[in-house]
Amino acid sequence: MRTAIKEHRARMNLTQEQLAEKVNVRRETIVFLEKGKYNPSLRLAHDVARVLGVKIDDLFFFDDEEAPGTDKGSD
Repeated sequence: MRTAIKEHRARMNLTQEQLAEKVNVRRETIVFLEKGKYNPSLRLAHDVARVLGVKIDDLFFFDDEEAPGTDKGSD
């Protein structure tokens, strides 16, 4: 799994700590989310998306999905 949490968080000028406080988790949880090393509950994914002002689909991408802005087939 890959995420765009870091990019959206940076656009809002939020630190990992600030985002963690807003969604009521530890900073380490945000670190693991950003690295794609933690699959969040639906509730946490919803809360992160809400705080960042985006849809859940804008934040999380699975290995068989293409992240927005990438073009797999154009070589």
